[in-house]
Amino acid sequence: MSGLVLKLGPKERVLINGAVIENGERRSRLSIVTPNANILRLKDAIHPEEVNTPVRRVCYVAQLVLSGDADPEEARRQLLRGIEQLSQVLTDPDSRQRLDLATAAVIETQYYKALKALRGLLPREERLFGAGER
Repeated sequence: MSGLVLKLGPKERVLINGAVIENGERRSRLSIVTPNANILRLKDAIHPEEVNTPVRRVCYVAQLVLSGDADPEEARRQLLRGIEQLSQVLTDPDSRQRLDLATAAVIETQYYKALKALRGLLPREERLFGAGER
């Protein structure tokens, strides 16, 4: 049996096909066997008011696909365009590696993997914006 396995911490929340599910007091493991279910860990979610930087905007598009709030084909185009734009600015080896992982994940329609790779760029983006404020 294949599918997605979610490992949830105590009280962790996840959005599955529009329903918020909260885990109990203990760690648990859920196997999602329905293909193409819309799943988003709420701890990974970016609130719409927080979508105020280039990396956050691209992450948000991936998040919308995972939550089922965006057309996957249109989002795929937006993600690839956004990743390409980020690659023009974030040229260090670690950023390039994350962007390459995100691109491959989007091409394979693995949006959670893409989101995970892109979220790894958030600390770097914060440092860059913080350096520019001095």
